[in-house]
Amino acid sequence: MLSASSLAAEVRTEKLFGPETPTGRYKHPACIEQLDNGDLYLVWYGGGGEYAESTAIFASRRPAGSNSWTRPRKIASDPFRSLGNGVIWQGPDKRVWLFYVVRYGETWSSSRIQMKISTDRGETWSDPSVLASEPGMMVRNRPILLANGDYLLPVYHETGDDREVVGPNSTSRFLRFNPKTRQWTESGIIRSPKGNIQPAPVQIDANHLIAYCRRGGGYGPGTEGFLIRSESRDGGNTWTPGVDSKFPNPNSAVDFLRLRNGHLLLIYNHSGAERTPLRVAISTDNDKSYPHFKDIGVGPHDYAYPIVIQLHDGRIAALYTSEKRTQINLTTFDEADILKPQ
Repeated sequence: MLSASSLAAEVRTEKLFGPETPTGRYKHPACIEQLDNGDLYLVWYGGGGEYAESTAIFASRRPAGSNSWTRPRKIASDPFRSLGNGVIWQGPDKRVWLFYVVRYGETWSSSRIQMKISTDRGETWSDPSVLASEPGMMVRNRPILLANGDYLLPVYHETGDDREVVGPNSTSRFLRFNPKTRQWTESGIIRSPKGNIQPAPVQIDANHLIAYCRRGGGYGPGTEGFLIRSESRDGGNTWTPGVDSKFPNPNSAVDFLRLRNGHLLLIYNHSGAERTPLRVAISTDNDKSYPHFKDIGVGPHDYAYPIVIQLHDGRIAALYTSEKRTQINLTTFDEADILKPQ
C-alpha cells in the first residue's frame, strides 16, 4: 500500500491510497490530523466519481510509531444522498470533529454541512448533526483555534447550477464555536467581484487575521486568475472585500498555516491554468513577502486540494490528491528545506 520516493534528500513523498483501494476509484479531497497520542488520522470522500451516487466519507489511521495505514472504513454516509469534502480536526479538549458536505441535488450549490464528534480519537462517532442548512453551504479547510479560545471554521456558500463554473455570488464565510457556551455563530463573509470559496485563515495576533481563498469563475486556461486575499481586524468577526493577490490560481484549493515559530506557510497551485505545480511558500514577515518556496508536486498529474499541518516533532506534512483525483499523497519536510537557497 505504501510506496515512497524522494524529491530531495530531506523531502519525502508517499503514495498512501490509489485507485486500487476498495473505497471507489475516486478519492478527493483528503484531510489529515495528528491526534494527541501521535496517530495520524486521514479522511476523504470516495466512490465512483465527483458526482457519483452513494459517495461516502472514509477514514484510515497510521498509529504512532507505525509505517502502515489501517484498512479504510466508512465513517459517514447517507442512504439517499452523496457526501463530499470531509474535514478532520482535534480540539484542545481532545474531542475530534468531522465536518462534511451532503449534496441534496445535481450540483454542489444544493449542499449542506453536517458534523460528527468522537471522544475516543475517531474509533467511534456520534450521530450526524446539521451545522449549516442553507443550500450551497460547504466546508473544505480545517478550523483554527483563536487566541480567545474560540474555534473558527472556514466555510463557503457556492451559487450557480453549472458544474464547471463557480458563480460570481459565491462567498467565503466563517462559523465560530464557543466551547464554553457550546454554540455556533456566523463570523463574517468575504465577498469579491468574481466570487471566491474555500477560505484558509491564519491569526497574526488577537485582532488581525488573514485569509486566502480559491477564486471563482470557470476552469479554462487563462492568466487572470489569482488567489483572493482578505483581512480581519476585529478577531475574525468582519472581513475586508476580497482582492486579487499576487499568487496565481487555476480555480483550485489553497491552504494556509501559521507555524509554531510564527512563520506563515502557503500551499497552492502556482499556475493560472493548471493544478501543477503544487508550491509551498513561506513568509517570515507576517505575509508581506514570500521569498522562500519549493514545488513539491511537479508534472502533468493535477496535484490538488492540499491540506498542511505541523506535526508534533515540528516537521510539516502536506496532503494532496493526484492522478485525476484517484490517488492520495503525503509529502513531509522541514521548514529548513523550504528556507534554504534554491
